[in-house]
Order: sequence, then structure tokens, then C-alpha cells
Amino acid sequence: MMKAMLRFWGAVLALALAGSVFAQDPQRITIVVPYPAGGLSDNLARMTATVLSRNMGLPVIVDNRPGANGSIGLQAVAAAKPDGATIGLVPASVMTTNPFLYKDLKVDPVKDVAPLTLALTLPNVLVVNPDKVRAKSFPELVEMLRSQQGASFGSMGAGSSAHLNGEMLQHDARLVLTHVPYKGSAPVMNDLLAGIIPMAFDNLPVALPYIRSGKLRALGVTSLKPSPQAPDVPPISQWLPGFEDNIWFGYVAPNGLSPAMAKRLHDELAKAVRSDEVARAMHERGATVITSTPDEMRRTILDEQKKWSALIKERGIRID
Repeated sequence: MMKAMLRFWGAVLALALAGSVFAQDPQRITIVVPYPAGGLSDNLARMTATVLSRNMGLPVIVDNRPGANGSIGLQAVAAAKPDGATIGLVPASVMTTNPFLYKDLKVDPVKDVAPLTLALTLPNVLVVNPDKVRAKSFPELVEMLRSQQGASFGSMGAGSSAHLNGEMLQHDARLVLTHVPYKGSAPVMNDLLAGIIPMAFDNLPVALPYIRSGKLRALGVTSLKPSPQAPDVPPISQWLPGFEDNIWFGYVAPNGLSPAMAKRLHDELAKAVRSDEVARAMHERGATVITSTPDEMRRTILDEQKKWSALIKERGIRID
């Protein structure tokens, strides 16, 4: 009889605990995206939100908070109540390079937010205007640039991955280039297509339609292997060993999230990101879905902080 009673009350306690966890679920989830609507991260967030809402049975909205190379959006996540109602989708640069680029950064990407899961990975690609640059391969481009030191390259913004790729190119290939920062990828592509700038680094999904149409020529990707979506574009590391930058996006939450809520959000986000509709759409755009544990994402952040902080210090890059 005593054993039966213990089993009964044990079951009641388990149900109560499960109910308390369920009761803590938010009534609505907001995904903060630290960039304007229409970009790759915004599209990923909105597709994930659709699947997440369907799976969890609650509204999921996207809140675009652009500014300061993603730091404004990260501040919004860090300042939110850690109850699962607010999460953020952030690119690698917000977590790994901003702390070393901005003097008075108001948010610490390691201490103020908690990683949930990686979501997407893609390379950057070095593209040139074929009417302005005759080089048809990366070695030909380097030879041309060495003969005319000071040629310009564009990026989607100071401190962006594309900017740092250009700095890494100058360091590794012993070049002197002029950086032309823009406010986003769209104006970079516009000026590149118009011949105002001769070349640029940008996310492969952004440049891929222009590469496929022949309007731009791709000379190398920043991943160690060719992208499945552009298999004929070789890795730059073939000529500059160690030249690597795998761009990623990941989900984070305010620090202080309960273990139960952190696990629930991780599991639901990973399930949504890996869904056929999200994975297929990202693949078509030139990116690859990838998920991780929170610890794996944290290690990725710390490892890349070491790498980029060294380059930023050596190149003397600063954004005030």
C-alpha cells in the first residue's frame, strides 16, 4: 500500500512540475532581427516564425531593430525579460567582432545573452564587375591589384564580415586596397553592377543571382570547400592558406533563461530550422541550415572572437 501511495504522489508531483513548466510558456514569442526587413536574416526569421508558431500553437512575430552593425538588436534581446517571450536571430559578426570594433559597446555578447542554437551557414564570395575587371581567376586578380595598389572594394558596412574579408585579403596577399563601406548589401550590388566599384565581398545568397546571370564574375568563396550552390567557384584558401570565413546566423535569448525554457526553445527552434520548407528555401538562396547545442554555439563564438580580435588589432580597425 505504501509503495502504491508513493508511486501515486510521485506521479502527481511529476504532473505538477510539467504543468508548471508549461504554465511558464510565453503567450507570444518575438524574434528580434538586428537588420532591416528583406535581407537573408529577416527571411530566415520569418520562415522560422511561421513553422515555430504552427508547432508551438502561439503567435510568433519578427521585430526588426537595425543599427550599429547589429548591436541595437542585440541590446533589445539582452534587455528583455528572460521568460522565453523574446529571442534574437543574430549573425556571427554581432557576436564575434563587434566587441573589438566598438569602443563603448553597450552589450556583451557573451555575458548578456545566452546562445540557443546555430541556424544557418554560408560563405562570402568575392565578385567583380566583368566590364571593369578583366581578371578571370583569383591569381589574375591579385596580380592586377599588386600592379595598381589602392584599388577599391565594397562591403555592406564597416566592421561587417565583408569588410574583414577585405582586410584579411590585404594582409594575406600583401595588398593595399581602399575600403568603401555601404549601408547594406543592396547599395553594394547597385554600385558594383554600375561599375562605380570594381569588386566586393558579400554573402553568396546576395550575389548568386548576379553570378548566375553573368552580370558579376565570382573569383572565390571564403569557405574551405566550394559551395554546393556554386560548385565552380573555388575557395580562396587554395591560394591563400588559412583564408576562411564561414558566415553563420544563430538564435540567442536574454541571459537568465530557466534551463527548462532554454531547452524548450532550443528544441523547437532546431526543429523549425530543420523543417523541409525552411531548409529548402535557404538552400535555394545559397545557404545551408545547421543546428547546434548551446554549448557548441558558445564555443564557436569564443573561438572566432580570438581569431577576429587578432586581425582587428593588427589592422587597426576601429568604429566609433
